[in-house]
Order: sequence, then C-alpha cells, then structure tokens
Amino acid sequence: MVLSRMQTARIPLCSLLLATAAATQSWAASETADLNWPAWRGPRANGVAPQANPPVAFSETNNLRWKVRLPGRGTSTPVIWEDQIFIQIAVPVGAAAPASSPAAASAAPAGGEGRQGGGLRTEKPGGPHQFVLLCLNRRTGQTAWRQVARETVPHEGHHGDHGFASYSPVTDGRLVFSWFGSRGLHCYDLQGNRKWEKDLGRMQTRNSFGEGSSPALAGGTLVVNWDHEGDDFVAAFDKETGRELWRQPREENTSWATPLIVPHGGQTQVVVSATTRVRSYDLATGKLVWECAGMTQNVIPSPVADADTVYAISGFRGSALLAIRLGRAGNLTDTDAIAWRLNRATPYVPSPLLYGSRLYFFGGNNGLLSCVDSRAGKVLIDAVRIEALQGVYASPLGAAGRVYLAGRNGAVVVIRDSDALEVLATNRLDDKFDASPAAVGSDLFLRGREFLYCLGKP
Repeated sequence: MVLSRMQTARIPLCSLLLATAAATQSWAASETADLNWPAWRGPRANGVAPQANPPVAFSETNNLRWKVRLPGRGTSTPVIWEDQIFIQIAVPVGAAAPASSPAAASAAPAGGEGRQGGGLRTEKPGGPHQFVLLCLNRRTGQTAWRQVARETVPHEGHHGDHGFASYSPVTDGRLVFSWFGSRGLHCYDLQGNRKWEKDLGRMQTRNSFGEGSSPALAGGTLVVNWDHEGDDFVAAFDKETGRELWRQPREENTSWATPLIVPHGGQTQVVVSATTRVRSYDLATGKLVWECAGMTQNVIPSPVADADTVYAISGFRGSALLAIRLGRAGNLTDTDAIAWRLNRATPYVPSPLLYGSRLYFFGGNNGLLSCVDSRAGKVLIDAVRIEALQGVYASPLGAAGRVYLAGRNGAVVVIRDSDALEVLATNRLDDKFDASPAAVGSDLFLRGREFLYCLGKP
C-alpha cells in the first residue's frame, strides 16, 4: 500500500510487539554475527570486523587464496556468512559471461585508471540487464548458485564510475535479502530458493546518478530507504513474508546513505542521514523520534554509532560531521544534543569507520585521511595524504588493531589503529577498488572492477 506524504501508517499492536522482540533478539545474537560479515558495513554497522585477523601484507603472488572474475559489474560489498559469499551484480543481457572458476594470480589486470571521480558523467542503459544475486563458496571462490532477481531494461542511467548494482545484500545466516531498488526487494534462503519478492516502484535519482542505499536488518525487521526526486519514504518489512509493517513519508532529495539501526534506552531506532535532515525513527512503529539539520548535499556516507552517540557525516559542496547524542527527541538542530561538530575534510562517497573511540574518514573522494577522538571531537590525524592512494570510494575497514584503506588505483594501505599515523604495509593488486572491503576470520575480501579477491594464508 502506497501512502501519501501526509498519511501516517497504522500498525497493529501485534506487529509492534513482534518488531520490538525481533530487534532485541538481533542484538542479543551479535556474537554470532561478529564471526561473519552479514551487511555492507559489517556485523556492527561501523566498518569493524571484531573477530577477524586478515593479512597485513599481500599481493598477486603473496597471501592470495583465490581470485575470481565476476560475471558482471557492481560496486557493492560482498556479504559473508560462514562458507558462503553473497554479492550483487548487473549483467547486460547477451554479454559473454566469464568463467566462474578461480582465475590465476597472473590474470590480466582490470582496465581503467584510478580516477578520483565526481562530476556529472553518467551512462545510459544500453539494453536489458539481469540483476543477479551471486553466491560463491568462500573456500574456493567457485559459484555455488546464481539467482536472477529481475531482467529488465533500466529506466534511467547511472554515474559513470558505478553501475546498476551498488547495493549490498544483507543476511541473518538463514535468509539473504537482495535489494535492487527500482528492481525490487528479494528474499532467498541460503540454498538460493526464492521466498518472496516486493516491488516498490521506480526511483528517479538526481542527475541519473543511480541508486545505492543498502537495506538494514534487525531481528525480524528489514528497513529500506527510498529517497529520490519524487515522493520519498523509509519503510519496514517483515523479513519472513515481505509484509510491509510501516511506511513513513519524508521530504528529501536523492540520498544514498544506508539506514543505521541503533538500540538505546530500551528503544531501537532507525537513523537515516540525508541532505535536509538526519532523522531517527522508531523501529517498531516508524514514528519520528528526532531530526537534526546540518548535512551537506548529496549525502552518501552512512552514519555510525556507539552506545550513546550517532556520528553523521557528509562532504559534497561543504563538510559536515555531527556527533548527535542519543536519548533526545524532537528537533535537535543547534541544540546541546550536538556533542561536537567538525566542518572540514569530510568524505563525499566513503563512509566512516568507528573503531573503538577513533573515528576514521577520508576527505572528499581523495586519500586524505583524518582520525578524530569520537568522545571529545579532538582531531588526532588531520587530513594527512596517503600518497599510495589515488582516489578513494571504498570505506575503511578495521580489524585486529589495524585499518585497511583501499584505493581506486589498486593500492591497499594498512595502518595501525592509533592516535598517530603509522603505515604498516602498502600493497598493490592488479584490479581497481571502488567497493568497500570485508573481513572474516583470516580472510580479507576485496571486490574490484573485474575480480573478487580472497586474501589470506593459501
């Protein structure tokens, strides 16, 4: 059911109780999630792999477990649960699909250079595409199954640096949810059997830049954000059936930030960052809890949070980083709910990494790295250029006391998680990286323009 902008969804009492219980169950099960990478920013939605210990040094010939050529384009992060990897791709119909067997380490490098991106360069769809959820075996890289969620001619184009598969899937270890925006929301079991699907309409994105906000999952509730150049909303669905639980209208421009689900004070909130406002909704009802102005235009980075504070960040045509205290309600703009703020060197595309009390982020789409003490807002590393990185879209990854920084030119720099910049290794691979890295166990996963790498002890 589609609601007008002025309508408020009515939620049955039983749905509220189920949503609240499901959210509680989700956070209680976080220990299992910590062993995996179930969503685009990891098990805690902050970019940290708490139980992982990936290699520090690697190359095309060192600590390369396997490397497979992907049969389609996309910039989504792979999602990993135990021995399964889930990744979304868009494949032009009629294009020759490369073999899915592991490629040799000496395979030809990916084309293109590490551009810094930006501008109004868009590409129009050249014909029908298959929107695919691909499942790979984590141990070998072999394709386990492939499901075509939809085959259609896209109604609009995308930014030239990305494709039609910029969303990441999400899984709870039993079901996997594939969100393709205008191409629908799809649920599969881990054997690839479709359980349900849902159409929400067509987005019209700003300048036809394309779509990319990933879904968020808490217990039994799946949340998607629908900010575009038409009627906007954020909506929640029952993960078992696809039944819509609530839909809250919004007044926004196109945005690409993924919703952040945060428990605080007995209430689970859905925080959505966008140009006009950062807003928080009650997960059980969809009711607006608080809102706060202060972001820049074209909000792409997803917010992160600790137990008491949400950190919202953006960096197009300006710079903005707000530390917003939880436990408040109403309009928080320019109130004491803002613990601190920063207005320089914030990211356009990459999301931040919250590693303990350190908040790492890039400036623009460049290799200018900053680190801030999240408790006090004190700048620890002030927009220091990481010389090896030429252009950055990928978000930082934290694991085993280290931070992994992937560049668009194929360089991956590893630094120590500390108040001062200490480079541990500079690694170079043949592919170029726009997607954010993921880590599980002793493995590091890097999705390039052509290949997916699994880096660890062979």
